[in-house]
Amino acid sequence: MIRTALVVACIGLGLTAVVAQSDPITERRNTMKAVGAATRDGAAMAKGEAAFDTGKAKAIAKVYSDAAKKVPGLYPETSKTGGDTTASPKIWEDQAGFKEAFARFDTAANTVGAAADLDGFRAAFGNATKNCGACHEVYRIKK
Repeated sequence: MIRTALVVACIGLGLTAVVAQSDPITERRNTMKAVGAATRDGAAMAKGEAAFDTGKAKAIAKVYSDAAKKVPGLYPETSKTGGDTTASPKIWEDQAGFKEAFARFDTAANTVGAAADLDGFRAAFGNATKNCGACHEVYRIKK
């Protein structure tokens, strides 16, 4: 009985992974939501609403860096439409520029995690969020 339950659980996990891979729009939306949550945490520290914490800065940097590495691969040709996507056609027209924007974001993310004090964090965080905004200006459709 336990063996059967384990087999069913493994099959269920496998199917979940396949579904996630087959729905890049949802996966990129969820990744961007994580970036948004990290940005809210970072903004609170940058504004002085929350105490500066190097551990939190490193966690924010990790979310940013992970997204920078993952997101460019979540735009296959089959995901141009559907799922209420706000992806601009420019993504597919300018793949090199799109990937370069995420490379710049990854570099900026690393400086966020390396910040040793509040002033350094503010500068690095501001640069990282400017990278976010610049990418959204070019590669996202405004609703």
